[in-house]
Amino acid sequence: MKKIFFLITSAFIISCGSNNHISETNEITGINATKYANSITVEDLKTHLFNIASDEFEGRNTGEPGHTKAAEYLKNFYINTNIASPFEGNNYFQIIPTEHLSPNLNPSENVLAFIEGSEKPEEIIVISAHLDHLGIRNGEIYNGADDNGSGTVAIMEIAEAFQKAKESGNKTKRSILFLHVTGEEKGLLGSKYYVNNPIFPLINTVANLNIDMIGRVDDTHEGNPNYIYLIGSDKLSTELHNISEEINTKFTNINLDYSFNDDEDPNRFYYRSDHYNFAKNNIPIIFYFNGTHQDYHQPSDTPDKINYELLQKRTQLIFYTAWEIANRDNRIVVDK
Repeated sequence: MKKIFFLITSAFIISCGSNNHISETNEITGINATKYANSITVEDLKTHLFNIASDEFEGRNTGEPGHTKAAEYLKNFYINTNIASPFEGNNYFQIIPTEHLSPNLNPSENVLAFIEGSEKPEEIIVISAHLDHLGIRNGEIYNGADDNGSGTVAIMEIAEAFQKAKESGNKTKRSILFLHVTGEEKGLLGSKYYVNNPIFPLINTVANLNIDMIGRVDDTHEGNPNYIYLIGSDKLSTELHNISEEINTKFTNINLDYSFNDDEDPNRFYYRSDHYNFAKNNIPIIFYFNGTHQDYHQPSDTPDKINYELLQKRTQLIFYTAWEIANRDNRIVVDK
C-alpha cells in the first residue's frame, strides 16, 4: 500500500435493497459458486506467495528487473491455466512509458488477464491489486509479502476459480478483467495509466474490487482475526454495499470492519490504493484491506508471517462477491 498520506444486518436493512436484489442473490450465488470458491486453497496461495515474495524478485520495484520477473511469473501462470489475455496472443503486458510514471523510473508494466462473459461480455468487472513493492534499500530486500503479494496471489486464485467455472460450462454473464498494476507505491501510477488508457471503455466497467494487503492481522484485531476492513463499498452504490454484506453473511461470515470508511478518518486509506482511480471515474469500488502492522513497509514483511487460512477465507469472500456481480441480471446501480 502507498505510504502517503455493522456485521449483523437486520432484515429491515436488507429490505432496503430491491426485491430483485434479494432473489437474484439467493438464486445466482449458490452451489456452483461454492464449488469454485473451494478451489481457492491454502496450499496454492502459499506456493504462489513464497514465489512472488521471494528474493528472486528483488522487492518488485517499479521499472526494475525484479518487477519484470514477477510480471513474467504472472504471465506464465495465466498461459499455463489457459486464461486469456485481453490483447492478442501471449501478450499480457500493458507497457507504461517513463513519461507516464515519473522521470526517475524506468518503463514498467501492468499485467492483465481476461475471461469473457457469456451474455453481457461488454460489461466488465475489474479485480485489481498492485504487483510492485519497494525493491532493495540499503542492501535489504523488501519482499512485500502482505504488501501486496497477498493481493497478487489472491487475484491469481480467483482467476483460476473463474476459469474452472468457465471450463465446466459455468461461464459468468459478464466479463472479468484481472488487473495487476505497477507503480502503486510511487503514487497509484499503474492504475492511473489504466484508467487513462483503458483496454475496455470505462463506461462499461461495472465495478472494481481492489485488494491491497489481506494476509495479516493488525494490532486492533489480534484477539479476533476473523475480520477484513472494507473501504468505499457504499461511496457510489448502495446496491454494491448491500450485495457485499449479504454475500458475506451467506458464505463467509467475516467481520466486515468499516472503521476506515469514515470520510473523516485521518488515515485517508480510501485515497491511498488503486481503487481510487476507478472511483474518481464514478465506478463503484470495494477496497479489501487488513490494516497496517509492525512489518508494514519493512524488510520483515515476509511470506512466513502470512495467515494463510485467513488469506484463503478473505480471497473466497472476494470471489463470491465478484461471482454475484458478474452474474446478476441487471448491472449494479450507481446512485450516489
